[in-house]
Amino acid sequence: MVRLRFQREGKPGQAYYRLVAIDRAAKRDGRPVETLGYYNPRLEKEKITINEPRVKHWCGKGAIPSETVKNLLVESGAWKRITA
Repeated sequence: MVRLRFQREGKPGQAYYRLVAIDRAAKRDGRPVETLGYYNPRLEKEKITINEPRVKHWCGKGAIPSETVKNLLVESGAWKRITA
């Protein structure tokens, strides 16, 4: 089963995250199936970049977003476009 979740990158104390499609049993820093976007909470205005067609593709194939990913998709307004 595939999940959509964030993969931590960056130096200690300076994290940013990649939105990835990854096997559910993989480790936090395991090899992703595909990179779907980026999230940087360290910027003044949090920046999230999403490849919406690919996220929609993976959700259509049964991938389940983690709670954090779903919350950020809803907050950015992308969730309505993806599930429509």
